[in-house]
Amino acid sequence: MRLLKSLLIAILVALPVASTYAPPAARTVSHPAPYSSTLRIMTYNIHVGVGMDKQLDLARIAAVIKAQHPDLVGLQEVDRGVKRTGGVDEIAELARLTGMEFAFAFNLPFQGGQYGVAILSRRPILATEHRHFKNLREAERRGFIRAEVKVDGRLVNFVTTHLDYQYDDGRVFEVEQLLEALKDVKGTLIVVGDFNDVPGGGAYRLMRPDFDDAWSVTRSNEDGFSYPADKPAKRIDYIFARSTDHVRVNRTWIVNTLASDHLPVIADLELGKPHS
Repeated sequence: MRLLKSLLIAILVALPVASTYAPPAARTVSHPAPYSSTLRIMTYNIHVGVGMDKQLDLARIAAVIKAQHPDLVGLQEVDRGVKRTGGVDEIAELARLTGMEFAFAFNLPFQGGQYGVAILSRRPILATEHRHFKNLREAERRGFIRAEVKVDGRLVNFVTTHLDYQYDDGRVFEVEQLLEALKDVKGTLIVVGDFNDVPGGGAYRLMRPDFDDAWSVTRSNEDGFSYPADKPAKRIDYIFARSTDHVRVNRTWIVNTLASDHLPVIADLELGKPHS
């Protein structure tokens, strides 16, 4: 009997330990997911840092960017050493405030400095390309900047541009030049910017055969208005991903802020696995 009691006590003591033990899971061979790398993309016309309250405040712009934690940001209407904005190198200051790398492309000289488009990146920028567009009628010179970054070993080309705000045929001419310049670009290609064109416009229609519009993929029933910031009435700011690059759009959204006259548009993208 004493031996039986000892055995029962030993079993009862062991039970709680046994109940918390899980045997190792069987090993399985996993295959790479078709979408394995994520990128958060933002496009933002910062109106040289001047908000709807007419106040120049780059720290406010930087705060809007930082709050969204983007990997790549395409900026339009950026001053560098321009009198109207106190001679500040705006993109260098935004890079400092956000802790990101930057690339800048000036499209025209203005008030003793430069005015153009820029990119902020959380990943090292490996190379850049800047091209001017030829004009039809608009006086303002425009262009695009392309930056190359690596994401989990794959090449990503990130482009931002700002198109003619006056004439539809001018925007179409600029997109024709943009597409021609990018047609042989290798790797994933993402194009963002202020196209000054609504869905259905000539420039937008020209982009769509080869590029997916991130907003329309996820929110086709919502307007996506991004301008003007205080009373949005137009969708003119876009994030495009080249259709053949197998980029999946997971989510898109717009940030309500009066830091500029535009609202920033953001998309979470997943990149298709590299071709073997």
